[in-house]
Amino acid sequence: MRLDIAQITGIGDRQTNQDALASAIEDDLACFVLADGTGGHAGGELAAHLVTGSIVEKFLQEASFSARALRSYVDWAIYQVAQRKLDNARQQQMSATVAALLIDQSNHCALWAHLGDTRIYLFRDGKIIAVSKDHSHAQRLVDAGYAEYEVLRQHPQRSVLFAAIGAEGDSHPEVTLEATLLQHGDAFLLCSDGLWEWILENEMEQVLTFAGNADAWLTAMADIAGQHNMASRADRDNFSAFAIIVRDENEDIAGPVDTDWRPEQSD
Repeated sequence: MRLDIAQITGIGDRQTNQDALASAIEDDLACFVLADGTGGHAGGELAAHLVTGSIVEKFLQEASFSARALRSYVDWAIYQVAQRKLDNARQQQMSATVAALLIDQSNHCALWAHLGDTRIYLFRDGKIIAVSKDHSHAQRLVDAGYAEYEVLRQHPQRSVLFAAIGAEGDSHPEVTLEATLLQHGDAFLLCSDGLWEWILENEMEQVLTFAGNADAWLTAMADIAGQHNMASRADRDNFSAFAIIVRDENEDIAGPVDTDWRPEQSD
């Protein structure tokens, strides 16, 4: 198998970009990391880059495919952020969400971890079959039955987190314990809230069905998110994403999606 990969990051309507992305490949193992920083302009940006850099650093030092290995990479990032906070009193409030994905290309399987509201989606046959659950107060209201899942994007507490690297509290990073076997055509989307807040899940699926490659899929999703944001007239947060499609080793990658195509309008 091989991976068709695209990535994007944008500042939105903020003064700085506090999102960070990093990736690395060691032999047949691939590691993708996305973080969204908080805690002031300098603190959030620093935290995000510390998280992504630390995870990739540890992966390259000890590349392995297991839930234990993935957890050790995230734990190293937690340690690095904690040490930086001890060394700099001005950065006591910095933290960052994280989404990390490991793919074993030889054995066609994947593991992932997350903390906060940076999401990981897994698509199969053009449909979402798994999505990470946000560590947010809005998600807790959904879990308790006080709100519907559909309102997460508009809820006034949607950005209030109860866990992130640097602000873990009693929560620990969630790591998949068993590897997911991958099939031809499976796709992953790792994205910060600056993307998923502005595009619905059915729109992600529809664009994937028509896109010929990862770059076209991600570009189309970013365009839809931008259109929704402009229509709302609301300020937009930083937005970042990885789009990864599993291909057969000898498969030709199709061309981009028809630029005149638009997803069906949701009710």
